[in-house]
Amino acid sequence: MAKIDDTRPFIPVRIAILTVSDTRELADDKSGAVLAGMIEETGHTLADRAIEKDDVDTIRARVKGWIDDPEIDVVISTGGTGFTGRDVTPEAIKPLFEKEIDGFSVIFHMLSYQKIETSTIQSRACGGVARGTYIFCLPGSPGACKDAWNGILKFQLDNRHRPCNFVEIMPRLEEHRQG
Repeated sequence: MAKIDDTRPFIPVRIAILTVSDTRELADDKSGAVLAGMIEETGHTLADRAIEKDDVDTIRARVKGWIDDPEIDVVISTGGTGFTGRDVTPEAIKPLFEKEIDGFSVIFHMLSYQKIETSTIQSRACGGVARGTYIFCLPGSPGACKDAWNGILKFQLDNRHRPCNFVEIMPRLEEHRQG
């Protein structure tokens, strides 16, 4: 059974938040604020926070910049995962993935189904790894951000979580690039 091993010291990770929206600014970005609060409350570092319009090129450029930044371990985006014409976050970010974390989407939908039932089908939440950086694309609602953080990410981004977690394998994510 999964649990936190309190005998191990907590290792904070550095997380960047990207809100994808044509209408939000930092002052009224509820989902980004919710994520930032949960990240800091848990003891992790908020490495950066930005808002980009629903545009494939600008979203991809921002995330690529964070992937290339050695001071950022994790990128979490919120917004743009639906089906409308302006929802392009997965199209912008998935091509950057070297490996997709298929289970993230599965677990996210399981958690979401418990609250919004079949409406969860309208989300294209996803996760992946690129150049040693974890990336998670969440829907734009504060509730979805809370579900993803409290149900998945706060555990997988905690090195004390047993039987396994994302943090303990971080040093090995780039081993295929080593000689």
